[in-house]
Amino acid sequence: MNKLSFRYWVATALLLLSPTAFPGQDEDLLAAREAVRTGNRTELDVHAARLAGHPLESYAIYWQLRLRLKEADPETIRGFLTRYPDTYLADRLRGEWLKELAHQQRWDLFSQEYRKTAEEDTELACHALQARLRAGEPAVLEQARPLWFTARELPESCKPLMQALLARGSLRTEDVWARWRLAAEAGQLTVAKQVAEALPPGQAPASGSMDRLAENPERYLHQGVLELHSRAGRELLILAVQRLARSNAVAAARYWSKAGGRLSAEERRHGWGLIAYHGALQQHPEALEWFREAGDQLNDRQLGWKVRAALRAGNWKEVLAAVEALSEREAKEPTWRYWKARALKAEGRLVEANALLAPLSAENHFYGQLASEELGRVVSAASPAPANDAEAVQRMFEVPAIQRALALYRLNLRFEGGREWAWATRNASDRELLAAAEVASRHGLYDRAIATANRTLQLHDFGLRFPTPFREAVRETARQFDLDEAWLYGLIHQESRFVPTIRSRAGAAGLMQLMPATAKWVSKRIGWTDYRPSLLDEYQSNLALGGYYLKYVLEILDRQPVPASAAYNAGPGRARRWLGDSNMEGAIYAETIPITETRDYVKRVMSNATYYAVQFGSRIASLKERLGVIPARDATKEE
Repeated sequence: MNKLSFRYWVATALLLLSPTAFPGQDEDLLAAREAVRTGNRTELDVHAARLAGHPLESYAIYWQLRLRLKEADPETIRGFLTRYPDTYLADRLRGEWLKELAHQQRWDLFSQEYRKTAEEDTELACHALQARLRAGEPAVLEQARPLWFTARELPESCKPLMQALLARGSLRTEDVWARWRLAAEAGQLTVAKQVAEALPPGQAPASGSMDRLAENPERYLHQGVLELHSRAGRELLILAVQRLARSNAVAAARYWSKAGGRLSAEERRHGWGLIAYHGALQQHPEALEWFREAGDQLNDRQLGWKVRAALRAGNWKEVLAAVEALSEREAKEPTWRYWKARALKAEGRLVEANALLAPLSAENHFYGQLASEELGRVVSAASPAPANDAEAVQRMFEVPAIQRALALYRLNLRFEGGREWAWATRNASDRELLAAAEVASRHGLYDRAIATANRTLQLHDFGLRFPTPFREAVRETARQFDLDEAWLYGLIHQESRFVPTIRSRAGAAGLMQLMPATAKWVSKRIGWTDYRPSLLDEYQSNLALGGYYLKYVLEILDRQPVPASAAYNAGPGRARRWLGDSNMEGAIYAETIPITETRDYVKRVMSNATYYAVQFGSRIASLKERLGVIPARDATKEE
């Protein structure tokens, strides 16, 4: 062991032994955190006083200041910022202080401190624009104008700016309707009602009509009094058709083909665009025809689903036309570069196709792998991993923010640990990122190792991106349930990043992110009599339950890993419904999954599996071979 390695492991041991080095302080830190949650200043002060010298002492001081922001004097706050410069907590405290200063309308002090913050925050940005407006810079209002065009509710700090824009005529009636459409069509009806208040008197849609429309759009269309002489009446009609299309695009198209003639050409095309978008999500074969009715009046989201509808229809000419209609920014996305290349190839334009595929093939993701294979290259683990730089690893380990992150993770404060880690690596070079990923890997923080290694631009270490913890247990699970080990690893990588005790917001637990109901069902199927929810945190039990369920969905989906991956994420009924009336490429099945989370999930699982296959020396190293051809839906099988 060289001197640097010895120093690293000694320092690591000291960090792990810190409860001994700082008797009882960990308990005080956790108690202080709970006191902050409950707003108990007295209790917080008691525990904070005992944390001198602890690696996370700054957190206790930060919590004390946060509870006293309203009355804290500037020098006290600046004292913390000076004592802990260029830290995550300092930047967070400054952001919270700035919001308090704005609330107190202390604009001079606000402006001095705002220049120093690294935080990107719409609320703060609007406060800053307000401060400049008060200082006599009316031109700053134009910088606020783009914030208007959102479906979401704006922070309170932005509303005075919007009112000023409306007052000076910089936001016209058409701009108000544009935002109303954004909000209403995104289902943000409360925002839409607020936006409608900015319309000229008598022009706003009746809020009662919006409520009735939202409750039952079909009844509204067939029983409601449609006041098509007014803009509000026509917009409500379009919204009702869109709301109906969300659940039944065919019914919406049937209604629109009859009623749309009473509207302007722009309004008719807009309605068809909404219907076609939802029709494509519902995988109706008529969706392409509805897109044609919409003409060129489609946004990027709608064009993306026009591409997907054309892929399912095998219409490469329409694929190419839709991709070429995308905005310049959207067209640069790997998804559309790949499918444009495929469309060009289908049209016999090989030189143009290869000109797109060549640079795409250098990118390490799903579409980069597919592009490589289109060019006839074998997918590999890319360039060899750079030699382990012991000095760089040691330097990164000694970075204070990394030390704080490791201490937070040791106390299972994963949220705070992740924030510290992100701050520590935010401006890191490739070598520094790999060194940080190595530190994370050595501490069993595989999720941090993966996320950090994934950020490199030129130097890559695929061992850090695709680690193999719990190898014997995963291998045994694959053997027991006749699963491809690379696919199983690819799925676990996507589900949990190898954090055994992780919980999703929906309640899924453990390595294979099982929902409690699914785990209980599986436990009965395999005859476990001592099942309890806490078993999901034990990786062996989680693998046993998850492996069985993965085998189950694989079998009921004809041993096709692509729809089986979709089933694991979204349920077997949905995965079966997404099958086509004829055979289709696995890549097209994955691309046309209507749920964004599941679509991205399936692509990442299959991409991960390919990299793991290369690492394991598997026979199936090709992503296209793994994706395969998905057989047509079998109508005789139950949903």
